[in-house]
Amino acid sequence: MDKRLEYRCWGAPPTNGRAIVLLHEGLGCVALWRDFPDNLHTATGMPVMAYSRAGYGQSDPDDLPRPLDWMTTEAIMVLPEVLEACRISRPFLVGHSDGATIAAIYAGFQPEAEAAVLIAPHFFTEERGLLEIARTDAQFRGEADMAKRMGKYHRDPQATFSGWADAWLDPDFRQWHVEAALEGIECPVLAIQGRQDQYGTLAQIDAVSRNVDHAKVLIVEECQHTPHLEHPDAVIAAISQFVH
Repeated sequence: MDKRLEYRCWGAPPTNGRAIVLLHEGLGCVALWRDFPDNLHTATGMPVMAYSRAGYGQSDPDDLPRPLDWMTTEAIMVLPEVLEACRISRPFLVGHSDGATIAAIYAGFQPEAEAAVLIAPHFFTEERGLLEIARTDAQFRGEADMAKRMGKYHRDPQATFSGWADAWLDPDFRQWHVEAALEGIECPVLAIQGRQDQYGTLAQIDAVSRNVDHAKVLIVEECQHTPHLEHPDAVIAAISQFVH
């Protein structure tokens, strides 16, 4: 990959190649994890690394429009290069939303994965999620304040938003389906989702349970799409217990 990516680390560099690697959501970046990485490092004692994918945060721009299989490409082609550059050979992946999908695909094809925590993952499209993305798209186009707020975190908020929304709202994307990647996962898995997630139903978590017999599941009550920010104590406690 010929792009420069923003990243940040918490704790000492990994001495045995083992570290927690955070993979952000569709409109996320390093900064938007907020204090979650620091608290996760404190709770687990493990090094934590987060990076912004191309087109997000302060990373180089991505090539748009993205192909509809971009999450698979990110998992198979880009993430291994990032891990190698950071000398992480035994990644403990913690992904959120699109990042959780990338984590699951990586774990399904790469035996090096130490474990995977999948927060609000997507493995196929659902009408509920597409309607919410369409609503958010209309909001972005109609409210200059949303782009301004995103500009605090992303170098080019218009490109960041379009790269995400245009891919998900492409009519051909309705056929997108990566559940088969789950069948190859052998590492420990913890799947977490908010009961009231507006971007996906519990069918996504059911897909994990159906394909990964050993997966553990946490459904967070009174919670939407960001359990790690809405109920950080419960999520960090679950991940810390899972790590140890």
